[in-house]
Amino acid sequence: MHTTDKLNARITRSQSLLCVGLDSELSRLPARFQKDAQPQFAFNRWIIDQTLETAAAYKLNSAFYEAHGAAGWEAMQRTMDYLRDVAPDVFTIIDAKRADIGNTSAQYASAFFDALGCDAVTLHPWLGGEALQPFLARPDKAAIILCHTSNPGSGELQDLTITDADGVALPLWRHLARRVATTWNTQGNCMLVVGATVPDIIRDVRADVGDMVLLVPGIGAQGGDLEAVLRNGLTADRRGLLINASRSILFADDPGKEAQALTAEIRKQTTWPDAGWR
Repeated sequence: MHTTDKLNARITRSQSLLCVGLDSELSRLPARFQKDAQPQFAFNRWIIDQTLETAAAYKLNSAFYEAHGAAGWEAMQRTMDYLRDVAPDVFTIIDAKRADIGNTSAQYASAFFDALGCDAVTLHPWLGGEALQPFLARPDKAAIILCHTSNPGSGELQDLTITDADGVALPLWRHLARRVATTWNTQGNCMLVVGATVPDIIRDVRADVGDMVLLVPGIGAQGGDLEAVLRNGLTADRRGLLINASRSILFADDPGKEAQALTAEIRKQTTWPDAGWR
């Protein structure tokens, strides 16, 4: 199955654009999970059980697991295995922000796509498309490339004006969006990360990349405006976005209710077509 087919099928089935970010910081887990032999996995399983009905995707930020060595990697693996057991159709992302020279990228691709079995990995574009080929060449997997991030210092490099070989001067992030859309996306499996805190940039990226899916972090704890993201980022068929929420769901008093509320807000602010949506 092509990766976009899997994602769109899950979006239709869940009637949701929500991506639940499993940034399961060990020190913040409730005490009852700290006592478990595998606390991060136990917590993730609890979150998944509460949010599965409303989640189109789950995103594991690898840093929160890799910091704990073998035990952390085991928690990622067990979480991925659990998701495959309870919802094999759900779209899974490892937020690892990797890229390196070709043979090293091939090892990263094997680790995340084959060993962990995820559907998508986040990547940084600094080494160019050649270095990302082990990811780009897999139509069954998605390459989610950082375009414009939501952190306060993102503009230091991403907003620099760059003049290309044809004399076109644009912000670096816009050159990148156009390059991904026109040159790197030969398998139709590229997606972009654009932060919720820059809805005007979401609008311009959407204009440049057509129906390409945008992973949008920054709703919730980072203060992104959901209405502005939807208005500027939805495609004509009311898809094209994965709205990521992590801390606002994970550490809520009732994570399931929080996920349901966010999904309800997405549905309320969006006029869904009749076909495939309620």
